[in-house]
Amino acid sequence: MLDQIKKTTAFIQSKIALIPEIGIILGSGLGNLVNEIEIEYILPYETIPHFPLSTVEGHSGKLIFGKLSGKNVVAMQGRFHYYEGYDLKQVTFPVRVMKLLGIQQLILSNAAGGVNPDFEIGDLMIINDHINFFNSNPLVGKNNEELGNRFPDMSDAYDKQIIKSAKQIALQSNIKVHEGVYLGLTGPTFETPAEYRMIRIIGADAVGMSTVPEVIVARHMNIPCFAMSIITDLGVPGKIVKITLEEVLKVAAQSEKKMAVIIKKLLEN
Repeated sequence: MLDQIKKTTAFIQSKIALIPEIGIILGSGLGNLVNEIEIEYILPYETIPHFPLSTVEGHSGKLIFGKLSGKNVVAMQGRFHYYEGYDLKQVTFPVRVMKLLGIQQLILSNAAGGVNPDFEIGDLMIINDHINFFNSNPLVGKNNEELGNRFPDMSDAYDKQIIKSAKQIALQSNIKVHEGVYLGLTGPTFETPAEYRMIRIIGADAVGMSTVPEVIVARHMNIPCFAMSIITDLGVPGKIVKITLEEVLKVAAQSEKKMAVIIKKLLEN
């Protein structure tokens, strides 16, 4: 895998001159943030050696390089998921490539189901911790010390200083935000009412099908992380309704502008 990571990194470096400071991973229906980027290079995933391909609606499949709030960024317009048939090492492969390209911080976004009764559809949640309910871990297998420590500490998986700054930005911008725990499941089914109850009982505020593996690998490589969820549906007793991907994408797109304000101002700071 290390050989593939290095070959992919070398290929990208042969195509672009920009060295990114910040990596951004955009979740379901959240690809419009790239419109805020002063784009210098676009690499479709299918042109990048060893890169997986996005197979889900709402994930266009492009690696975007440019400037956002004066910072050099690389943005994934579309991520990969375990439920697409990729293993967790493939899902997280781009994070390792972004590290070798030069990123010093990683920002992630996702669409999630809210199980906290205080949440409403369209709310934003800053992730301050996670629960890994995938049936594996992307670090399973032989460890390469060149990539990271065998047993990475996860007590500060989400950077507390960045969270503090984001909350201040939200307050100053009059944007309502929650802070809470994200639980990652494999999908692709949306959760049953009983599963929603279990997720809430064990301590989560929101649930989704991404983010956790990418954060684990980022912390393995000592990359500080910041992540936000847009609550696109509710898993709260009395508020559970049938949900479709189309409805998730619609809500995500409607709330994306608020998330974009926070991310842009974070980079400014």
